[in-house]
Amino acid sequence: MTTEATTDTGAEPLISFQNVRQVFRLQGQRSGAGAPGRSREFVALDDVTVDIAPGQFVALVGASGCGKTTMLNMLAGLVTPSEGRVSLAGAPPRLPNMDIGYMFARDALLPWRTARKNVELPLETRGWDRARRRERAGEVLSLVGLEGRESQFRLQLSQGMRQRVALARTLAPDPSILLMDEPFAALDARTKLTLQAEFLRIWEQHQGSERRKTVVFVTHDLQEAVLLADRVIVMLPNPGRIAEDRVIDLPRPRAKALGEIQFTDEFKRTTHDLFERLEGAIGDRARPVES
Repeated sequence: MTTEATTDTGAEPLISFQNVRQVFRLQGQRSGAGAPGRSREFVALDDVTVDIAPGQFVALVGASGCGKTTMLNMLAGLVTPSEGRVSLAGAPPRLPNMDIGYMFARDALLPWRTARKNVELPLETRGWDRARRRERAGEVLSLVGLEGRESQFRLQLSQGMRQRVALARTLAPDPSILLMDEPFAALDARTKLTLQAEFLRIWEQHQGSERRKTVVFVTHDLQEAVLLADRVIVMLPNPGRIAEDRVIDLPRPRAKALGEIQFTDEFKRTTHDLFERLEGAIGDRARPVES
């Protein structure tokens, strides 16, 4: 059974978007005389309100241009909303925030550094000494299944292994908030399922504990969102807005059974229901208003 999500989670929200609107001004092409072209506005987000409790796994799903990455960038302190309020633990996001880990769709590994040295990078920026960095990098590389690969360079690793290194790098400083921007999108189906299970295993190991990390996970894949998250927020583009906010009633832990869960009736019903909601919202938006 899926139910509509509510903001009353029994805990003060760690993350809050209140009536957020984001407008980007795009500069037009220059004219033949060299004068700047006329600028235009693009509304990336419109009246977005959502609260996320500490330790919750929330997936943002929707087409390109619906503002998912913009929301992550706001939480990271990279973008300030044009209107409304974004807060982390009651305060505006700041830059830099050492308690946030941000993982992208591409691994972004430095090719001249080994796997271990790539994982050590965020620890260097935090001032960890060499011995402590090396020990921690070894721990998280082992955690993601790359023990023995520490000295290999990017070109010596498969795409799946590179994403494991990127995940280890994100986890190394032990941030309490994880911002994940389509981290498994570039992988083949089998590797993607493996990495999903690895990540979920790491996240679920602190189930019921204050050490559980808060995850905001961006994806185009509705099935991935339902499979991994506690809540799925379906977003629509032009302008970016929330169409549906659902609690996912699938049992945890799930990491060891992701393959089986995808074939359960509950998973199929939930995914189909959200898909219909998404398609229905698009249809309602496109339908002309009767006079």
